[in-house]
Amino acid sequence: MRIVVAAAAGLLAAGLMTASPATADPVNPDEPAVAECNEPSCVPGIMPGAVLGAPCDQTTYYVFGVTSFGRVVFCGSPRRYAPRWFRSTELRGIKAEGGNCSGRDGEMAQAPDGLFLSCDARNGASTWTRGDI
Repeated sequence: MRIVVAAAAGLLAAGLMTASPATADPVNPDEPAVAECNEPSCVPGIMPGAVLGAPCDQTTYYVFGVTSFGRVVFCGSPRRYAPRWFRSTELRGIKAEGGNCSGRDGEMAQAPDGLFLSCDARNGASTWTRGDI
């Protein structure tokens, strides 16, 4: 029995250590594809322990946080006031700036480099645009 368990553990470890091949981006084959991420759980840099209304300091990159009760929030600066944590609209994961977000107007995402994005309808198209402007 111990041999079977040891063999299974070895196979599992070998499988975890094997890297899957990177697939190329069809637009630019020299760039590796970004893993698909469509929800908050896969967004890197989310700050734990954020408190609604409390001061925060980053309003351009890695702006998302999560409260102790699981609410996604973002760091924003209304008008001329100091940045604070606000309730976020739906966080749609990692998206490319300028990408199509039809049907997601007003929702938020993060670019692969951490840039804060918002889905905005302009000139008849909905695209992911910088959320800090």
